[in-house]
Amino acid sequence: MDYLGLSFDQLDEEAVAALLRGRGTGAAFAYLVTPNVDHVVRLSKLDHDSPEWRAYAGADWRLCDSRVLARLAALQGRKLPVVPGSDLTTRLLRDIAAPGDRICLIGGEAGDPAVLCALRPDLAFVQHIPPMGLQADGAARLAAARFAAESGARFTLLAVGSPQQELIAAAIRAMPGACGTGLCIGASIDFLVGRQTRAPRWMQRLSLEWLHRLLGNPRRFGRRYLVDGPRIFWLAWRDRS
Repeated sequence: MDYLGLSFDQLDEEAVAALLRGRGTGAAFAYLVTPNVDHVVRLSKLDHDSPEWRAYAGADWRLCDSRVLARLAALQGRKLPVVPGSDLTTRLLRDIAAPGDRICLIGGEAGDPAVLCALRPDLAFVQHIPPMGLQADGAARLAAARFAAESGARFTLLAVGSPQQELIAAAIRAMPGACGTGLCIGASIDFLVGRQTRAPRWMQRLSLEWLHRLLGNPRRFGRRYLVDGPRIFWLAWRDRS
């Protein structure tokens, strides 16, 4: 379904889980992105020929990560299933990845594979931590993409923030012989290893997860949610026809 300039897949979490279970290590590399309000607002300012836009448009699956987006779409009579990247990452490690699978983590911190291994000791984790300034460092993104492509992983978790993770995913798919499935998951690993705490369920149900994050780190999220984010309402109004 096309909404606010992006084409979203009409898949709920169960359908995505079934899709991921069906993709083995040897499948040609494909990747999944989970746009939220921040992503949509940023993309609305870019030319469709920009590398960032092409990384989203060229993804094999685009899933809505925002209940705010879903509510705005519903006001126009459009059904936009919400599949939060954090929920999907938890689900993947809980019951989608099979014993013996190799998981490649791009990003996170040095101790994360040990924590994840404690959650699923039957999985093999490998990690590459790119340097800071990744968005402007094409060579570092290429190195991360090459590590993932050569890792032999069934699933690659790209956790370096947007748009860096989407650009890396697109670079992996462009590499001859790249296999497996990439998931652009943002801060999902932070929640799994305990560096950040997700909003209570009642806040999630009321589409207030953004407020929980803002109150927890106003310096980091103030501009995103209070200055840039409100543009989404203008975009939705413009798209109402």
